[in-house]
Amino acid sequence: MLFSRRQVLQSTLALAMLPRTALASADALIARPDTQQIAPEGYPATPVWGYGGGVPGPEIRVRQGGRVRRTLVNALPQPTTVHWHGIRIDNAMDGVPGLTQDAVQKDSSFDYDFVVPDAGTYWYHAHNRSMEQVARGLYGPLIVDEVDGPDVDQDLTLMLDDWRLDPETGQISDDFDNGHDLSHAGRLGNLVTVNGRFDPSFPVQTAERLRLRLVNAANARVFDVALDGVAGWIVALDGMPLAKPLAVEEAFPLAPAQRADLIVDVTAEAGQTASVVSIERDGAFGLVRFDVSGVSANSVRPDIVPLPPNPVPEIDLQDAPLHRMTMQGGAMRWLDHAKMGDTVLSGRELAQLGRFWALNGYAERPDDPFLDMRVGEVHQIEFVNETAFPHAMHLHGHHFRLILPDGALGPWRDTILVGRGQVRRIALAADNPGNWLLHCHMLGHAASGMMSWFRVS
Repeated sequence: MLFSRRQVLQSTLALAMLPRTALASADALIARPDTQQIAPEGYPATPVWGYGGGVPGPEIRVRQGGRVRRTLVNALPQPTTVHWHGIRIDNAMDGVPGLTQDAVQKDSSFDYDFVVPDAGTYWYHAHNRSMEQVARGLYGPLIVDEVDGPDVDQDLTLMLDDWRLDPETGQISDDFDNGHDLSHAGRLGNLVTVNGRFDPSFPVQTAERLRLRLVNAANARVFDVALDGVAGWIVALDGMPLAKPLAVEEAFPLAPAQRADLIVDVTAEAGQTASVVSIERDGAFGLVRFDVSGVSANSVRPDIVPLPPNPVPEIDLQDAPLHRMTMQGGAMRWLDHAKMGDTVLSGRELAQLGRFWALNGYAERPDDPFLDMRVGEVHQIEFVNETAFPHAMHLHGHHFRLILPDGALGPWRDTILVGRGQVRRIALAADNPGNWLLHCHMLGHAASGMMSWFRVS
């Protein structure tokens, strides 16, 4: 549906009704309708919802240990909130309606104020009706710089997304209650962008060293990322530095909400094009182009060194209890029954309510927490995927460590991809008090049942 002149006027009037102090502040994060050229030139512009008039929203950049202060101003036709993804944040600032705050109503505002303890690549996004609001463009990067960062020539944030657009009109398809999407792989788009643009390019030189901050902001798409004309290492995952950088020798998966920091050297020669590519069933497709001209003056580089570690808690698995979270339902594994509140509903009844998935037998966020922990405790969670689709399980307010098949502790993450039929285990150190969400970040799966929570007290 095209945005009418009346809707645009209503949005303008709503902005005029908000407090002038909120609108005038440089720290205002105004969520509002706008238009942007998402599809290639020659196609119509797309009505979007963005922070401050564009997608992605403004990059928020702060030094490690610094403070973020932003006033969310809601000029949308729906209530909304902001979730600061991956930040070990004060619970009251986490942005989850019904769990940490009330949704911010139309023509209202909310002050977010928190300290960022960890350096790395993070992001912020809407957390009310997320499947729709994120798909319409409500997200942006949050970069926390190290006190002593790496020596690079360019530091580039690359937010990957896919959009479901009508090619004739440029409009975002508004079929957000599509039962097929909800019960299958999720909402997959027909156009991939980086930083809100199709096939963007950046000028580089041979032998330049780049820091690439990849953020998967898509609703459900898992990108298999590979490099062409650049070579280097993964140095951080989900914001957390790797103790030993990992050489990129083949494609690697980046699930919804996950991030990967790469440090790469441009190996393509002048006049050539280097790329970050997505590996699909029918070939490799460029996500970002690097147009190479000339040779960097600093062509001799030292070996890669790890990023400085963040102040994460110690993990000791001895005596750490194990808890199982089973993912159930979806197409080809339909729910027989599940709970909503204290009521057990049949699969047919659940489908009529738009619920196709369950976590441990619950098809919505239960009244009681999945885990109730005290600060300082370590717990293990075993994610068991009994469904026919992958799920990106995200924990709010915490990072956790993967437990590798041999029992060793793997990298720190805040979102784990659990493949079809797969079992994956994590170790969680309870170091941040509050009520925290745990959900699938395939946002349609969360909207249709894959939502839980845990408490740290």
